[in-house]
Amino acid sequence: MVLLKNLNNKAKTDENSGFGTNANSYGGRFVNKNGTANIEKRGMNLLQRISWYHTMIEMPNWKFMLILFSFYIIINFIFAIIYYAIGIEHLDGINASGSFLTQFGQAYFFSAQTFTTVGYGHISPTGFLTSALSAAEALIGLLSFAIATGLFFGRFSKPTAFLKFSHNALISPYKGNKGLMIRLVPFKNTNFTDATAKITLGMNVEEEGRQTIKFYNLELELSRINALTLSWTLVHPITENSPLYNFTEEDFKKIHGEILVFITTFDDMFSNTVVARTSYTFSEIIYGAKFRAMYNRSKDNTKTILHLDKLNQYDTTNF
Repeated sequence: MVLLKNLNNKAKTDENSGFGTNANSYGGRFVNKNGTANIEKRGMNLLQRISWYHTMIEMPNWKFMLILFSFYIIINFIFAIIYYAIGIEHLDGINASGSFLTQFGQAYFFSAQTFTTVGYGHISPTGFLTSALSAAEALIGLLSFAIATGLFFGRFSKPTAFLKFSHNALISPYKGNKGLMIRLVPFKNTNFTDATAKITLGMNVEEEGRQTIKFYNLELELSRINALTLSWTLVHPITENSPLYNFTEEDFKKIHGEILVFITTFDDMFSNTVVARTSYTFSEIIYGAKFRAMYNRSKDNTKTILHLDKLNQYDTTNF
């Protein structure tokens, strides 16, 4: 927490941040490192407050594939139980003299063939109940694969900003003074144009004996570039108009504050505008450091080499 009198009175607050000003109502950071809002919604049941489409689209690939395979195995297991309960004799082609595991296994694989509409023909249903169950399973299978196909397409076609941010923000020497620096880089074979950046500072402030949250727009050296093909270091010059003007290294360690970063750019591949977000708490700001160069010319002087593994590398320095 910082006292209002210790803040630079030349800095203008931002009233349109989208975040509340009551410090007692907030827990933790405003935005997670991956750009998602650090908010847990309650007051409605799970089915009402969660969009399952968005959940399936945004979850990690391994979890998405695990859910699909688990659903496939479980649904066929359920239908196999029902087929076995109706009577294994109503599945023509199953060896009636086999063991339970053999018969149940054949019923399971018949279910898998029906669910996927493969229908090898080795086993076929006889009787009304078994035939009706097979027809219903085939319909469920068609609908399930249609949904899975839509989810696959949504995951692959979703416009995504393939940008990585540095783990830390730095307070670095800048033009005889200091500057807040944050670095980002495109890490896929995509073409970004018309990139725009905005940085907002949020701090807990003691004002008239009560805690409140103040937000400030941090002016950037460059807030817009025509093409984002190499690394981009966002620089906020800490001038006499900056809310960070009087801050020392100890202030960043004691005060609770957060830097919110918003990037908007146009992706030629998706032909759409994409957005990336992240944040840095004051504990994630390194005071007295400077980023190392990320790119250099090739040996034959025909290309520029961008070293993605150097995104987070920096050297300590003195002011």
